[in-house]
Amino acid sequence: MKPTADTPLRDYNRAIVLRPLASAEESVRDGEARLLEAVGLAQALGLDVASAEAAPLRQISPRTYFGSGRVERMKDQSEELGAGVIVIDATLSPVQQRNLETDTGSKVIDRTGLILEIFGLRARTKEGKLQVELARQGYERSRLVRTWTHLERQRGGLGKTGGPGETQIELDRRIIADRIIKLKRELEDVRRTRGLQRRARSRAGLPAIVLVGYTNAGKSTLFNRLTQAGVLAKDMLFATLDPTARQVKLPSGRAVIMSDTVGFISDLPHELVESFRATLEAVTEADLLIHLRDIAHPETDKQKADVLAVLAQLAKDADGKQPPILEAWNKIDLLDAATHDARTRRAAAGADQAGQGALPAVALSAETGEGM
Repeated sequence: MKPTADTPLRDYNRAIVLRPLASAEESVRDGEARLLEAVGLAQALGLDVASAEAAPLRQISPRTYFGSGRVERMKDQSEELGAGVIVIDATLSPVQQRNLETDTGSKVIDRTGLILEIFGLRARTKEGKLQVELARQGYERSRLVRTWTHLERQRGGLGKTGGPGETQIELDRRIIADRIIKLKRELEDVRRTRGLQRRARSRAGLPAIVLVGYTNAGKSTLFNRLTQAGVLAKDMLFATLDPTARQVKLPSGRAVIMSDTVGFISDLPHELVESFRATLEAVTEADLLIHLRDIAHPETDKQKADVLAVLAQLAKDADGKQPPILEAWNKIDLLDAATHDARTRRAAAGADQAGQGALPAVALSAETGEGM
C-alpha cells in the first residue's frame, strides 16, 4: 500500500505492538498475557499503542523474523495508523532488526531494546545511570552490523577484505569496548562502597530485609506503607528503578534495614542482570527476602517462576547463597469474595512454600493495608 494524502504522517510516539505466538511453545492465553505485558512495557516508555496483536509464527525467518506476508502487513498497518515505531516482543538479531526497519519504514525495537529504553528513562541516581549505560553499551556492541552499502560494492569490486567501512566498524567497537571498561571500573567502586555499607549495618546489628518481585507487583507501594519513604508507586511496569533503603522499626521494637529493588520480568535481558549486579548483590546478602506477588494477576504462578529463576541465578553467582524467602500475596483487595477467602486460607496454611524454609505466606493489600 502506498501512502496517500489521507495517510497519517509517521508519529514516533505511536506504536504497533506484536507478540510472536509460537503454537508449539505457548497457549493462546499465554500469548495474550505476554501481549498485554508488551503493551504495558510500550506504555511505560510513553508510547501511544495504536494496535496490539499476537502474531502466529510457524518458523522464524533469519532475515526478518516474520514471513514476508506478515512483514507486508506490518508495513501497511504502520502507514495506515501513522505509527513510527513497531515493537516486537521477542529478541531480534541485528540483521532482522535492520531488515524489518528497511522493509516497513518504521523504527523497530525488540523486547531487550524496549526494556533498556525504559530503564534509561527511569534511572535517577548516578549508580542507576551507570548500570543502564553499561547494559546499553553491551547491547549496542551486539548491534554493530555493516551497513556501508557503497563500501560493500567497493569491496566486491576490489576483491579485498578490509577498507574504510571495516575500519569504522572496528573504531566503533573499540570506542564501545573502552567505554564498557570505564563503566565497569566505576561500578566496581560502587560495589565496594555498597559492600562496606552492608558490613557496617551488620556490625550495628541491623538485619537486612529486601523486597523482590515481578515488576508492578506493588513493591514500592508496600515499601512506602512500611517506611513512609515516598517512593514513586504507579500502576506501571518498572515505575521505579533505583534501589531505596530505609531503617524500619518492627512491631517488636527491633530496627531493620528494608530495601526496595528493581522489579523482575520474564526474559529479563542478560545485559541488565550483568549490569545491575552491584544492585542485585543486596538480594544475596540479605537476611530475609520478601517475595511480593500480585496474587490477583492471571499469570501469578508464572511470574513467581520467573522471579525464582532470577533469584536462583543470583544465588549461583554468589556460591549458592540465598536468604530465606517469605512470600507476600499482594492485591487481595482485587479478588472476589470467594477467591479472597480461599487465597487467605491457603496463605495461612503455608501452601506452595515447599523448599523455601516452610515460611507461611502472608495475604495482604499494600494499597488498603489489609493483612498488615
